[in-house]
Amino acid sequence: MNRRYDVCVLGSFMKDLVASAERRPLPGETLHGTGFAEFLGGKGVNQAIAAARMGARTTIVGTIGDDRYGEEFLELLKSDGVDTEWVLRHPELGTGVGLPLVLPDGGNSIIIVSRANSAITPADIEAAAEVLAASGVLSVQLELPVEASRAALELASAAGVTTILTPAPVGTVDPSLGEFVDILVPNEVEAAALTGLDCDDESEVPAIARRLTAEWDLRGCVITLGARGAFVRDELTGEELRVPAHRVATVDTVGAGDAFCGSLAASLAAGAGLADAVRLANAAGALSTTIHGAAVSAPDRSSALRLLDAQSVEEPVGRLRS
Repeated sequence: MNRRYDVCVLGSFMKDLVASAERRPLPGETLHGTGFAEFLGGKGVNQAIAAARMGARTTIVGTIGDDRYGEEFLELLKSDGVDTEWVLRHPELGTGVGLPLVLPDGGNSIIIVSRANSAITPADIEAAAEVLAASGVLSVQLELPVEASRAALELASAAGVTTILTPAPVGTVDPSLGEFVDILVPNEVEAAALTGLDCDDESEVPAIARRLTAEWDLRGCVITLGARGAFVRDELTGEELRVPAHRVATVDTVGAGDAFCGSLAASLAAGAGLADAVRLANAAGALSTTIHGAAVSAPDRSSALRLLDAQSVEEPVGRLRS
């Protein structure tokens, strides 16, 4: 089937107002920060730009405000070649904002205020059904209303589109979404929340991936583990694989998971197998931590390939039982 797009992202638009500090403030404490910056982000935008920079024909579906922040997003997306035809403008609610706090080691905590992102409805998704069906891969997160996310996954799945879900923010996620999800990509915190098992224990990670794959009836599960890399379980090939982290000079981890997911979607749309797609996504996610900001930190394909070639080490865990 001919596809108009390689990757379609349903997701959020967040203007990031980023503070840096030596530590997190205590309850009731006012703490002097060490820096401040503004970036364009949101999981949807981050993933769309990451996919486009990996060479994928990319479009995004979502809602922004009729304000200055919204205009900034449209300009940024168009500059990276992302189709914005299906970006709605809300006349009353402003564009979403994110408030990350970045620590000296690059770790971060983030508060988000959804604003216009919360206004998207299943009816809006139905109106965009044509673009969903015309894409090779659909990538969805949970910063939008779950009803809209479910509608998009269901429509895309019915059209034979490969679907990826990043269960973030994790909250209470209904495993019945798994009926419409091919690849689940939680980070270690989200995987632990979904299973009640501890990703800090390396020996538990394969069991967590197996449990999620079984409970969600997935084609594959990829658990991103931050500085420890990623773990892949692929039901189609029967592989389980640990992909170690790359050695880079990390300055800011905001958006790293989205760079990973956008790259993953682009590689899958280009026909790569899940393990190979994760290898390249792991390099893309690592490179994104070397630049401050979210969407702007996503690397291009050639940069990710160079890092992958320079640091290509992995640990097969074994083959799945048939």
